[in-house]
Amino acid sequence: MKTRRDFIKAAGALAASSLLVSPFGCTPKKKDAAATEGDMAAASNKEIGLQLYTLRNEIDAEGVEAVLEKVAQIGYKWVEAYGYEGRKFLGKTPQEFKSILGNNGLRMPSTHAVTEVSSSGGKSAIVEQMKTTAEDALATGAEYLVWAFLQEKDRTSLDDYKRHIETWNQFGQECKSAGIQFAYHNHNFEFDDFNGQKPYDMILANTDPELVKFELDLYWISKAGFDPVEYFNKAPGRYPMWHVKDMEPGEEKFFAEVGNGTLDFARIFAARETSGMQYFFVEQDGTRKTPFESIDISFKYLNQAAFV
Repeated sequence: MKTRRDFIKAAGALAASSLLVSPFGCTPKKKDAAATEGDMAAASNKEIGLQLYTLRNEIDAEGVEAVLEKVAQIGYKWVEAYGYEGRKFLGKTPQEFKSILGNNGLRMPSTHAVTEVSSSGGKSAIVEQMKTTAEDALATGAEYLVWAFLQEKDRTSLDDYKRHIETWNQFGQECKSAGIQFAYHNHNFEFDDFNGQKPYDMILANTDPELVKFELDLYWISKAGFDPVEYFNKAPGRYPMWHVKDMEPGEEKFFAEVGNGTLDFARIFAARETSGMQYFFVEQDGTRKTPFESIDISFKYLNQAAFV
């Protein structure tokens, strides 16, 4: 099975002063009442997005065209891409990818992307490459360009994070100049303790609020033991995107279809205005069912949930 790390390695390493883009306790919470029959609204084909990484193996096996057709048939309206390499998204030029989306009634408001620069290029080359990446993302119709993952070697100290914060502010400025918004996507490691400090809090405090927005992964922050709503209240308006995924009860805390786990989505969605959320994307990094079965279950739950 391919991982985000596989896609990162395929795109080449960034400079030591920067990082690569792309990719696990939380106390189980009471399941939200919206999952019960009495709280379900009539199905209404709501605007729901999907991060395509969930279907990475299917895309490899069937091709992006066939997979996007199935995604649209389920009812999803937005997608978020991964796998930017060689100025292509999942092997398609920005124009080709946008055309495939349009043919299926889909659009892509956000994408994860790799800035393909070798370590020999230095920081200036990395920032220069971000200009090209931003132009390509914009050409697909995207509004957001998301930095999605820090390799383990690039997050060993607070000094690492300080260097990255400087780079992300520069990326944010380059993206703004190109006409697209830069954003950062979390996992759980940003909430590790470094002598009483959490890197995520450092990122939040030291990135420019206008240049760097956040895509909050509800699963990963919850697995780290922190409350998404607390962070919405800390930084209102800085969370225009969410990754919506659920968590199984028990020690493993494995991924679950939305509505089949422990996260209190009714409470989280009630804070959407505070967060500034514009788009949310279902994602399931791993599944016990087939990925298509899982995204269908998540879609049906969210499409019927009264809180969405």
